[in-house]
Amino acid sequence: MLVRPVPEAALRLPFHRVPEPKSAENRVHLAPWAEDVEAEAGRLVRPGATRRVRIEDWVATADPEGNEFDVLPAE
Repeated sequence: MLVRPVPEAALRLPFHRVPEPKSAENRVHLAPWAEDVEAEAGRLVRPGATRRVRIEDWVATADPEGNEFDVLPAE
C-alpha cells in the first residue's frame, strides 16, 4: 500500500502503542524515499535512528525503540 496525500488535507499518520514487546521483524513499516539515500540515512541517525544494513540501493534503519524503516531511492 502506498500512502498518498490528499490535495486539500495534510497527511496524517497515526501510531498506536501496544502492550506486548516486539518479537520479530515488523509486518508493516515506513519506507521514506530520498534523492540521496546515504545522506538521508545519515541525517536520520543523528537524532537517534540506528543504521542496520545497506541492501542493494536502500538502507534499513530503526528508530530508538527498534521499529524498522527503510530509506529507499526516490522514484
